[in-house]
Amino acid sequence: MQVQDTPEQWQVVATATPFQGNKTSVRTDDVVMPDGSVHRRDYQVHPGSVAVLALDEEDRVVVLRQYRHPVRQKLWEIPAGLLDVPGENPLHAAQRELYEEAHVKAEDWRVLTDVYTTPGGCDEAVRIFLARDLAEAEGERFEVAEEEADMELARVPLAELVRGVLAGELHNNCLVVGVLSLAAARAADALDTLRPAQAPWPARPFEA
Repeated sequence: MQVQDTPEQWQVVATATPFQGNKTSVRTDDVVMPDGSVHRRDYQVHPGSVAVLALDEEDRVVVLRQYRHPVRQKLWEIPAGLLDVPGENPLHAAQRELYEEAHVKAEDWRVLTDVYTTPGGCDEAVRIFLARDLAEAEGERFEVAEEEADMELARVPLAELVRGVLAGELHNNCLVVGVLSLAAARAADALDTLRPAQAPWPARPFEA
């Protein structure tokens, strides 16, 4: 048996969008189940996101601390952001987020992993990149606002982040997945087999 996720589309007999927000919306679908019954499923429609695990020459990860209102916590995270337009190249979006949030650029980019954050209630897909060979970005820093105006920036050793994740001290999805994925790739001596930065992404197709 091959353990691999596969596309599948169950019949939808009715659909509605009861809420339309600035970036996301809520959709209600009436879905035909395998036994023929029809049940309603509500879920958030999301444009997709990218995140960057940026690793410097001292084995430290670029992280930021930001207030997240839904969970009422300040969370340590890796740079991340939305795909601004449908079909946007995720590598370009990731490079933009690393510049805007950390004022950093990177020469070496790989796809670390792709995830659905909460597939039971949201269609958000995230591509997490590994960025290496870091340097300070040129030009002025990006002007931040709202929650980002209170953002803290740091570089933390990868080993300390792994410890914090396993101790239940760090909770941001992209940070947790990115840190543990990098640790697993290293343990398997598989860093050189990571996918190229322009690898296809069926969840959010794009043109290279």
